[in-house]
Amino acid sequence: MTDINNAIASINEKGFLDIDIDPELDLFAAIENLKKEKNAVILAHYYQEPDIQDVADYIGDSLGLAQQAEKTSADMIVFAGVHFMAETAKILNPNKKVLLPDLNAGCSLSDSAPPALFKIFKEKHPNHKVITYINCSAGIKALSDIICTSSNAQKIIETLPIDQPIIFAPDKNLGAYINKKTGRNMVLWNGSCMVHEIFSLEKITRLKIRHPKAKLIAHPECEESVLRVADFIGSTTGLLKFTKTDDATEFIVATETGILHQMQKASPKKVFIPAPPDNSCACNDCPHMKLNTLEKLYLCLKYEKPEILMDEQLRIAAKKPIDEMLKISAQYGL
Repeated sequence: MTDINNAIASINEKGFLDIDIDPELDLFAAIENLKKEKNAVILAHYYQEPDIQDVADYIGDSLGLAQQAEKTSADMIVFAGVHFMAETAKILNPNKKVLLPDLNAGCSLSDSAPPALFKIFKEKHPNHKVITYINCSAGIKALSDIICTSSNAQKIIETLPIDQPIIFAPDKNLGAYINKKTGRNMVLWNGSCMVHEIFSLEKITRLKIRHPKAKLIAHPECEESVLRVADFIGSTTGLLKFTKTDDATEFIVATETGILHQMQKASPKKVFIPAPPDNSCACNDCPHMKLNTLEKLYLCLKYEKPEILMDEQLRIAAKKPIDEMLKISAQYGL
């Protein structure tokens, strides 16, 4: 017991439970048993490693995960994603225990918008509605009017009067894409996602020459130079749906590589090629997403640590714009 207590006490330093696991333990079966025993649900983002996706009760993008978190009847939510996602689940479920396998699973995009600086930025633009991409901290959500995701951002913005001035944060690439699609002139916060900004247009062009029949599909967090040559632009879920229904048999995928697992499962006869990044690495994995592992997920579920805790006043303030998003999404079937 002392070792377990020491491991729990060290979470603040390591961000996760560091306890040895029997190498012969069937983690898949053990996780299933713990879920039933604790009435727990595992929500996993598409960018998680394949093993985690395979044990999850629900796999989705930010919008789908938020919707599932809102309506789950489970007593415990284990969020296999990054910190802001687990925070969102806690915001929507104050009376449920919300766990994150590794507290250090952060987000470069979320980190690019410190609440104190954003508050000053907001004050410089009075009368602006603040539409904030869900990939942000609870502190930023509390300063927002409406939360959006890449799945519903354009539709939500189009529900506002054309003459309504808007601040869009924190992703400048998604904001610029929506400005272009809607003809708006939203004021953009200068934030971005490290994974989606790393794709090399030059390498993608060479890859398209080698695969002339392949379609380039891209997430709108990518830079404009990549979006300009994409055959299809969409949210993570949108990209997955496109690969299921489109006639093409080869796709170059410009988003985090975790989604390729679901694409391959849904269309086993099609070929999916990760878009190459502008570095010497052969991958474009999110280092934060990949901090979660099956072992950490098991320990998190078994010992119910690390837990997401939140100040109630902050939670209430952050919930209002999420509720507004969910209300609009339900109203318009987003």
